[in-house]
Amino acid sequence: MNKLLIGFSVGLLVGLLFAPAKGSETRETISGRGRDLKNKFNDLVDAVTNKFDSIKDDVDDLAREGKQKARSFKNEMI
Repeated sequence: MNKLLIGFSVGLLVGLLFAPAKGSETRETISGRGRDLKNKFNDLVDAVTNKFDSIKDDVDDLAREGKQKARSFKNEMI
């Protein structure tokens, strides 16, 4: 039993000595990275949405121009 207790104590001491940061600091780092990832994802979604809106506007403009040309051509034929 003493060897188990000594082994546990040594393991705990080594873990504390080599731990890169306190638990609260580690949690804050993970949380910060999560927020950064969320913000980057939201930026990506916004960029894709804006691109689709832009393409939709371009297609609407082309359709409008096509209709005008078709009407103009029809009027010329009559």
